[in-house]
Amino acid sequence: MYHFIVNPNASGGRSNKIWKRVERQLNHLEIPYEAFVTENPLDAMAFAARLTEGCKEPRVIVAVGGDGTMNEVLDGLAFCGPVTLGYIPAGAGNDLARSLKLPGWPSRCLRKILNPKYYQLLDYGVISYGEKMEHRRFMISAGIGMDGAVCHNLACSRIKQTLNRFHAGKLGYWVMGIRQLILCYPVKGYLLLDGTQRVELNHIYFISAHIHAYEGGGFKFAPGADPCDGKLTLCVVHHSGKLKLIPFLVSSLLGHQKKYRGVRSYQCREVEIHTERPMPVHVDGEGCMSQKDIHLRCIQGKVRMIV
Repeated sequence: MYHFIVNPNASGGRSNKIWKRVERQLNHLEIPYEAFVTENPLDAMAFAARLTEGCKEPRVIVAVGGDGTMNEVLDGLAFCGPVTLGYIPAGAGNDLARSLKLPGWPSRCLRKILNPKYYQLLDYGVISYGEKMEHRRFMISAGIGMDGAVCHNLACSRIKQTLNRFHAGKLGYWVMGIRQLILCYPVKGYLLLDGTQRVELNHIYFISAHIHAYEGGGFKFAPGADPCDGKLTLCVVHHSGKLKLIPFLVSSLLGHQKKYRGVRSYQCREVEIHTERPMPVHVDGEGCMSQKDIHLRCIQGKVRMIV
């Protein structure tokens, strides 16, 4: 039995059209399945929790939607028994699919899921924040600063919805990124890597912690990220001159791997990040309000996924 968690509203409703095609294919092949269709935020999390809480039997759970849908599914999982994840990307950014090199056609993704040849045991991250030390998992990346601001503003902007109607959702990240680059200003702070190495920073624009290489609809901020090594790859962007960040952002969007002044990379199993004023935080593109202190750690090889 396959369990599909479907977000029909991802990418401006494109996900619903993809699911209808997938559903017809499943019925044609007479594959036993059940579908859980989300209506509200956090529904995917609740469905994943319901399917796995206290369950000792093997489960195959397939997310149909964007990176945010997969994030909710991961956040809801109770690893009580063997769980295998599949993914049919139907979002605007699809950074997870890009990193895992999943097929672009939903029918090919479904064939992989129904006839799996390869599995990977992937890492995931956990972020802790706030006075009550709330916890959230992330599959791709989490960040604080400008990238978090882009995600926050996209979530409440009509730009994303409008572009999604024309299947140009990725353009929303670029438009909002340019806007945030104009409006943002840096802040002082520090990193504490693995509880031992402290790094002081004077002009932080953003810090992203990666399991996978991409975020924000195709920006390759962490080319060295390995989703199976048990480590976070940090991209630390800090510079006294804002305009000098533009070549780095363009290069990241094009997928190039170059070194730029004001951009550092670190690898660690856990990191504490402190900034002098609150900055927007995101996990897999979903907002976590603004924070001054966050803690991130990597959980190694816990997610069994069809690739």
